[in-house]
Amino acid sequence: MLSAHRFKPEHHGLLLALAGCVVLIIGMGYGRFAYTGILPRMLSEGVLTLHQANLAASANYAGYLAGALLLAKLQPQRASLFCRLALLGTIAAMGLLAVVSSAGWIITIRGLAGVFSAFTLVAGSQWLLQHMKHMQGAPLLFSGVGAGIFISAELISLGKALTLSSYTLWGVCALSALVLLALVFRLFSSPADLLTTTVQQGTQHRSEGENSREAYRLLAIYGLAGFGYIITATYLPLFLSGSLKGVDPIQIWAVFGLAAVPSCFIWHRLVARFSYRPAFTTNLLVQAVGVSLPAFSQSLLMCLASALLVGFTFMGTVTIALSAARRLAHVVNFNMIAAMTALYGIGQIIGPLLAGALYSLSGSFASSLFSAAAALFIAALLTLLPRSADGAAD
Repeated sequence: MLSAHRFKPEHHGLLLALAGCVVLIIGMGYGRFAYTGILPRMLSEGVLTLHQANLAASANYAGYLAGALLLAKLQPQRASLFCRLALLGTIAAMGLLAVVSSAGWIITIRGLAGVFSAFTLVAGSQWLLQHMKHMQGAPLLFSGVGAGIFISAELISLGKALTLSSYTLWGVCALSALVLLALVFRLFSSPADLLTTTVQQGTQHRSEGENSREAYRLLAIYGLAGFGYIITATYLPLFLSGSLKGVDPIQIWAVFGLAAVPSCFIWHRLVARFSYRPAFTTNLLVQAVGVSLPAFSQSLLMCLASALLVGFTFMGTVTIALSAARRLAHVVNFNMIAAMTALYGIGQIIGPLLAGALYSLSGSFASSLFSAAAALFIAALLTLLPRSADGAAD
């Protein structure tokens, strides 16, 4: 297992950011999104019916919201403990799905997995950005979501090619996640002052006035963004079910995850170069375009373009917004990151429910995709509202 004390001081920042990255690889990439890749096999094997699968997905979204609310008062100094608990819980949940056959238990386990996923995002962000005070590690931290989607999707694709059952696929995911955790587990015990003399933290970008009004505006933007991306993230493989010849739709899902990995670094750099406001506005507008593309055509080309654009922007949104939340945390009397994660979770619950309702009326996902794109467009407009009179200049 890695320990920061075994490496040169100038490498400590990279090691801590890698540990944060693994938190989100396991908690989000595996814990939340491996279900997207394994679900078709579970349906074909009769492990779940489509109705039961939807209940399991809803339970996961509800668990994510509950997890964010549970950590609403989490103190940064306790974040490392919750990181470890959440990671072990996520791996245990995947392990249970490798042996449990009851639909009721599967739905319950997916709900618990949602709780642990929220824990990893809230606690992982607080541990690295606030407790360890390593803001420069934010891009590598948040790239873990895309990396986890890509790695788990490729493992699942390989397993499907080897005709492994859904139970075995869950076991493979759990085992590979356990190996990743073992590599970085000791890093969560690193002292809070480890980076005091080894990493230059840099100045914080003040693109908005640091007052509660700006904090609540950011909360609204982030909630709309959660609704805006989730329909594409939930149904993208389904859009392609009738248009692919000889290509597993999970590969498009892997593209979605792969596009998210460099996006965290690119959007972080764009904020540094052009400031928070124009970078965030552009991110949301590009994402809105990507979300709307399958509404015009569900061809391979359109869905691939959607996967690239939404994958490239949705974790960029998280990178920009949660870094801003850290800057605004002192102007509110609650855990800003937990509150944002909760609102993001509410958006993710509403999105699939609206998509299902509109699909039953029209037989198409077009109207729900346009609704999601509209939410992202409104979020972009909110970033352009005049800042408070006492706010800092861009």
